[in-house]
Amino acid sequence: MTTLTPISTQPRAMSLPHPSPVQDRDVYQALLEQPLANRELGRDYLERQLARAQDLPCDLPKDARELSAWVIAGAKRTTAAYNQYLTRRKQGQPRRYFANRSHALYFIHAVAPTKLVDGAWLHGVLPRWYDARFQGLARTYLEELGDGNPAQNHVVLYKKLLASHGCEDTSMLSDAHFTQGALQLVLGTLAEDYLPEVIGYNLGYEQLPLHLLITAFELSELDIDPYYFQLHVTIDNASTGHAHKAAQAVLDNLPVIGDAEAFYRRVALGYRLNDLGLGTTAVIEAFDLERELLAMFERKRETAGMVHSDFCRIEGRTVNEWLSRPGQIGEFLGALETRGWIRRHQDPAESRFWQLVQGDRAVMFGVFSPYEQQLLHDWIAGDWLAAQVRPKGPQGRTNFRQWRRPGLALGNAAPGEAVAGSEFDRELTALKAELQGCSDPERLARLIELMAPALHSTPPGLLATRLFRELTQ
Repeated sequence: MTTLTPISTQPRAMSLPHPSPVQDRDVYQALLEQPLANRELGRDYLERQLARAQDLPCDLPKDARELSAWVIAGAKRTTAAYNQYLTRRKQGQPRRYFANRSHALYFIHAVAPTKLVDGAWLHGVLPRWYDARFQGLARTYLEELGDGNPAQNHVVLYKKLLASHGCEDTSMLSDAHFTQGALQLVLGTLAEDYLPEVIGYNLGYEQLPLHLLITAFELSELDIDPYYFQLHVTIDNASTGHAHKAAQAVLDNLPVIGDAEAFYRRVALGYRLNDLGLGTTAVIEAFDLERELLAMFERKRETAGMVHSDFCRIEGRTVNEWLSRPGQIGEFLGALETRGWIRRHQDPAESRFWQLVQGDRAVMFGVFSPYEQQLLHDWIAGDWLAAQVRPKGPQGRTNFRQWRRPGLALGNAAPGEAVAGSEFDRELTALKAELQGCSDPERLARLIELMAPALHSTPPGLLATRLFRELTQ
């Protein structure tokens, strides 16, 4: 379930991000934290985004009855293009997306605002779980939540991926990085008023894009767990998966009484919302290693400007003097290179500065996150890194199963049920007691509330998801 690229192997035209009266990041945070209190803010935002999407091209079939064939044909084009990619890789072509490991981590970080609300656009259909027209959509949402299993909950998985590489902080991302996440949140909040648009957005988002297959392959090559992305390759399949359910949801909800053509036009408009903001390939193409490195050091400079001793001088200046003013980082790194502390285009292990950063006994151990270390490593390595042998899986294919070995999975045990009365489980104990005093409608309403985008990955949200499934299956 990735953004922008539809089932065709060529991406659709993408509308460039532009300033709006209320910033996408602000809408994102408001709807994540207090969706009901910010419904009108969300409505205004969504209307403006729909107006932007109106002029974008649309490749949906004119007749909704052709959607199933359209989904299958698109999936075939995508898999054919992927096989061509694999063939070219076997012939020795370099990775298409990621020049190095820091490039891949940059991507994982940059798309985090979208991935951390995965499935949010469908939360609003849960109150209609009993209606056959919405059962496929509700089932899709539950699968996004892993049916309450933390090892399968998409947001839990992505948070774990971010944390393992020190990529959790999204505060430095641009407003455009939050557009798709904001759209997903507002659609989930206003589903009762924008059901055709929700169904159309779901239709576009759930198709299997080429970039998802390539991303999973290249992440594994770079020794980065691809499971979150590989999970979407299988779950979004055109035969029985989310792509199939998305097309069926359009047909199930076409009005029998009323204007079916108008409904489908709104579906098509919601579908085009997928093309707003920054898409996967745009994010990947925006990476510049040196720019990211300098930006990282500038952020460090603000908190580390006066903590160094004056014992060591680099080109006549102390480290504190180098870090005292913004805009000097590039010159500082150049001075370190001149002095031989950094040896560009060689194994970073040969650089004295890298030795200060990396390793348990390094003087600056813990100063840089894994992602920040990777930026520095790949910048120092430069051409040396590009000359290294590129890893390949068996017969040029990646064995994704290796990433599910014990130790990397989150485990299947339901949280909060191992030690009754434990302080760790206080919330779950309180939730169970609260639900015992509720009527059936009240109980379902409370569970749905806890399955909201901001809550479903928490222990109470995971428990609520499991209970909801038990009560409604």
